[in-house]
Amino acid sequence: MPLDKPTLVAEVKKRGLKSVSAVLRELGTAEDEKSKAGLASMLKGLWGAEYIDQRDARFVNDRVHANIQKDGTYSVVPRTYGGVTTADELIRIGEVAKKYNVPMVKYTGGQRIDLLGIKKDDLPKVWADLGMPSGYAYTKALRTVKTCVGSEFCRYGTNDSTALGIALEKKYQGFEFPAKVKLGVSGCPRNCAESTVKDVGVVATEGGEWEILVGGAAGAHVRKTDVLCRVKTQAEAIAVIGRFLIYYRDNAKWLERTYDFVPRMGIEKVRDVIVNDSLGLGEHFDTEVEKTAAAYVDPWLERDKPVYPGQFAAARSIALPVLSS
Repeated sequence: MPLDKPTLVAEVKKRGLKSVSAVLRELGTAEDEKSKAGLASMLKGLWGAEYIDQRDARFVNDRVHANIQKDGTYSVVPRTYGGVTTADELIRIGEVAKKYNVPMVKYTGGQRIDLLGIKKDDLPKVWADLGMPSGYAYTKALRTVKTCVGSEFCRYGTNDSTALGIALEKKYQGFEFPAKVKLGVSGCPRNCAESTVKDVGVVATEGGEWEILVGGAAGAHVRKTDVLCRVKTQAEAIAVIGRFLIYYRDNAKWLERTYDFVPRMGIEKVRDVIVNDSLGLGEHFDTEVEKTAAAYVDPWLERDKPVYPGQFAAARSIALPVLSS
């Protein structure tokens, strides 16, 4: 696309462009396959329930709501909010794994349970039997909120990190971004949830306040978060994080993680916009959070009503007749 991100967002809103094809037609210079996935993610975030979905703009993982593996099977991650589950959920996951001969059941680094090696045409049945929401191991969206047990069970905890982590995950589940986003909430400065290397981290201080951190990474690129601010309550933490996430969504480049976005913008500018509300965008950010949250629908519900007949059908090889010479 020939426009920078803020200009593109402004033009899309002004013209009411709600599909990828409409954006390419009115603002593009030619059909651009490489831009489609980024535009689809951006438009879904901007328009919520009004977004006009065009499946050819999505990656295969995002069309079937599961991650394709190297052998052509898929992995499924049911959502366990904040890494918390129950005995009944664990039993159900185990029963599903046995029923569908799942080759591997693995705990992930984000405190979730991954079922790997599922056949494509079994996906709707697996989701139905699990009866749990999608864990979003695909799509450029909120992935995980890692938590420690915090003050509820740990003698070192100074605040309830588990409750805050669950509240954050329920509030922002399904939010799409230019790149994946991972959160961490630690109940004390010992930082067992590794919050200082997350896209957004929260650490309870010795006095029980919440320190909010942004722009961290712990992958091939390692970066310690920058301190955005401190707040006193869980509600304040959720609100500040929501404002940052919308600011990131609307201003970051496609595939730009927060650990590149925050240094590019500068933490002082980010703090000025988010905490000090220097641009007067606070209410706008809050409205966008509520609009996006209201538009969330668990994608695994497509098991009951596929978007198109072959959405979850495995590709079948066709035996061709041998022609004699």
